[in-house]
Amino acid sequence: MGIAAIQALAAPHFLDIFGAFHATSEDGCAPGTLVLLSPQEPGFWPHITAEPEFADAAADPIDRWSTRVIGALADTLGGTALFPFGGPPYTPFIRWAERTGRAWPSPVGMLVHDTAGLMISIRGAVLVSNLLDLPAPSTNPCIGCARPCLTACPVGALGPQPYDVPACHVHLDSREGLDCLTEGCLVRRACPVSQRFGRDPAQTAHHMRHFHN
Repeated sequence: MGIAAIQALAAPHFLDIFGAFHATSEDGCAPGTLVLLSPQEPGFWPHITAEPEFADAAADPIDRWSTRVIGALADTLGGTALFPFGGPPYTPFIRWAERTGRAWPSPVGMLVHDTAGLMISIRGAVLVSNLLDLPAPSTNPCIGCARPCLTACPVGALGPQPYDVPACHVHLDSREGLDCLTEGCLVRRACPVSQRFGRDPAQTAHHMRHFHN
């Protein structure tokens, strides 16, 4: 089973392949092909919010959905499901994302992805033991970009300097910060690749509420 077949299995769940790489023991997992999975847009948010995990009022519906769905995909593939949550210890998903050749540190520090831009949301990964054929690495979208992300934050909390988390929270508590809280971080939204990704603002608002709580 190749990458295209894994993508076809993930698609009905509105998941897409974020990237993949041939892992070794130095990557913090068993050797094989590690396939990272992220939301397929547009359409992920309407799909997942209609799933059972969003109807039972229990905590962490997205993580529980990811565990169920990606766990089932891993079982089908005879592989192992891995997740960026559930620690400590935590699996090194940021390093793994960079290893795929489809994500890089952005000018504002967070990772930027070739198709998701700054709207990265990796839901999990499947590790299979065989070495699958992989596409060639992509190109960093920040190369040649005007980099509007550097000046998008109205209070300078996120830019070329280290992230000022307290200043961000103060802004989100203000009337001026309501747009960031309900529509998503202006820095993430300023990225031209993010603007083409098609992520539902309701999904971004959900994550912002949890970040700000």
